[in-house]
Order: sequence, then C-alpha cells, then structure tokens
Amino acid sequence: MSGTPFSIADAPDQQRAEAGRKLFAQSSDFLKGVVAMDGLPPADRLEICFAGRSNVGKSTLINALTGRKALARASNTPGRTQEINFFTLAGLYLVDLPGYGYANAPLPVVKKWQRLLKAYLSGRATLRRVFLLIDSRHGVKAVDEEIMALLDSAAVTFQVVLTKADKPKGSEIDKITAQVAKALGKHPAAYPEIVLTSSEKGSGLETLRAIIAEME
Repeated sequence: MSGTPFSIADAPDQQRAEAGRKLFAQSSDFLKGVVAMDGLPPADRLEICFAGRSNVGKSTLINALTGRKALARASNTPGRTQEINFFTLAGLYLVDLPGYGYANAPLPVVKKWQRLLKAYLSGRATLRRVFLLIDSRHGVKAVDEEIMALLDSAAVTFQVVLTKADKPKGSEIDKITAQVAKALGKHPAAYPEIVLTSSEKGSGLETLRAIIAEME
C-alpha cells in the first residue's frame, strides 16, 4: 500500500456502528499472559493485536473498547506490561503486546520481551491486523519505524491509531496527522486509514469497534 494517500477514518454508518456495538457488548475475559512463544494459545481464531511504545495507552484503550475498566491492567509506569496478554471476545482474541521503547525494567528483561514481541509479530499466522498506537502529542518516533519495518517484512497489515487525541491544541493534531501519514507512506503494510481516539473522552471508539467487527 506504499504511496497510498492516508486519511482519517470516517465515523461508521448506523449499520457498521451497530455491528461494532454488538460485538463489544459480548463478554470479554482475560485468557492468559504469555512470556514465551511456546505458551501461546492455539491459533484457532482471528487475532487483533495492539502494539505501541510504552505508556501509549494500549491497556486503557482495550478497557475503553470493551467497557471493562480493569480488563487490561493499565499502569502509569512505562514498561509494566512484560507479557503478551490474550483476551477473548466472541470468536476473537484481542492481544495486548508489551510496550516497546523505554521500559522501567532491567536491560536483560527488556531484551527478552522485545525478542518475544518480534517473534510474535512475525510468526503468528492468525494475526489479522496490528493496531499500532501512536501518541498524538508526539507522532511517529524512530522506534515506531522499527516496528513498522518489521511488520512490512512479515507482511502483517497494521493500522495506526492515534491515542490521546483530545490532548493536542488547535491545529497541532493536523500537524501530527500529516507527520504520521508521511511516515506511513514508506510502509507497504500500512492500512490507509488512521483512527483518531481518546479513551478519556470516548471519541473514535465507535469507529474502532466497527473496524474490528468487520474482520470477524
């Protein structure tokens, strides 16, 4: 998809919104935390995963999407999530990946879970899409580019979700969106729509739910 113009995902129509609402109204539960590839659950269903830098808001977004305040354990300490956490939702797995980049943990531990992250992203056949979370206050960083390149090489489609979109002021969000779109233009695995979200305000959640429901 390299060279494709990137746009902000539109709000879903009523039918798509309802499909997303129905999916996420179903029970969602924590299945297991995985620290090695041999601990992964059977690859018997579609998987959607959430990746991003430490403290970008992955766990908070999963909780907001499912309406479960404590489904995924959110932390103010970057790098607290050191496992691949699997959650069940209807016939899907929702997967919360360890944050990459800065992490408040010993270097050998950081390296171990970064290896796990890369092994999972490049070797999970049932992984339909990676939602790559980018903090809308900061845009794409070099470490994000590394993950994007990995997903290109693994031919895994990824879609950028801008988190905390209520934080930038005025035209700042437009500048960040343009910066993200320019960065994505170099990556053939990038999906051409960017989703703007705020877990705190609830904006963009309906759109993201509808996108996920269409993959079922």
